[in-house]
Amino acid sequence: MDPLSDVLSLLKPRSYMFRGLDAGGQWSLHFKALQGIRCYALLSGEFWLTVEGCPEPVHLKEGDCVLLPGGQPATLGSDPALPPVDASMVFPTVKEGGVVTYNGGGDCYGLGGYFEFAGRHAGILLGILPAVVHIHRESDKKALRGSLEQIMQELREPQPGGTLIAQHLAYLMLVQALRLFLLERAAGAKNTQSVSGGVGWIYALTDKQISAAIHAMHENPAQKWTIQSLAERAYMSRSTFALKFKKLVGESPMDYLTRWRMLLAGDRLMNTSDPISIIAPSLGYDSESSFSTAFKRIMQCSPREYSLGRAEIARIKIDTQFQNHC
Repeated sequence: MDPLSDVLSLLKPRSYMFRGLDAGGQWSLHFKALQGIRCYALLSGEFWLTVEGCPEPVHLKEGDCVLLPGGQPATLGSDPALPPVDASMVFPTVKEGGVVTYNGGGDCYGLGGYFEFAGRHAGILLGILPAVVHIHRESDKKALRGSLEQIMQELREPQPGGTLIAQHLAYLMLVQALRLFLLERAAGAKNTQSVSGGVGWIYALTDKQISAAIHAMHENPAQKWTIQSLAERAYMSRSTFALKFKKLVGESPMDYLTRWRMLLAGDRLMNTSDPISIIAPSLGYDSESSFSTAFKRIMQCSPREYSLGRAEIARIKIDTQFQNHC
């Protein structure tokens, strides 16, 4: 798989909720914080989106799609100056796939939802994305709206296998949105003759040279990679590669490789019965002791503690580390 697919497979999206909103007149709804990604697609009309921590509200028009990766509290409304109503007072009676008519409806119609993750380290992705991912290009917005509409259809009119179909569609929409975000970043960087516009592994995927090295590490994490061998994959000198990698990713190539190996190890410890004697060499370690030392340094607990599920504190620490690096 490619690096984005690799990371998403570790995050393991586990739940989602999608509903529609048909609002009219002057209205404002406040949504509380959640652990996951919010998403909205505006099919008709317009509204203002205010996200906690963002200095300015975002004006969304017909056809716009947006992701809120941090799950921050957010307010949707016809006017950002209006006092909001708690959205939980409006939506509880509307089942998945249903549409709530608010304040008479007729002026603004959109679809919204959220994803939650079962994987322990959602911070490796969510912590480095901007608070608001706004999809601009019309072709891109059409693709996301299509996925959302299909999800709503499956939820409104249940058919055999509909729950699984809706789940896969939701996952597909998330991947589409992140891919489109990367493509827009890459296009913007190319037009301005600059780097990708952000610091973190996901931004580095838009750079052909550094992306080649990241792909190599993901394709074969057991390889005895060195700065030199990775630089050769990027067709760069050793020193130039090391500097550019650190600038784009936020950490050195070897630190990134170690961190990725440990995330893979953690996933296998939690979801397979593989012993350390199998996991260590499959990730490039010659001894169990060297693997365990690296695991404890990165994950903040021993492999045994992690496999027993006593690593909640480690999850918080590792997420913080990734956010600090990016």
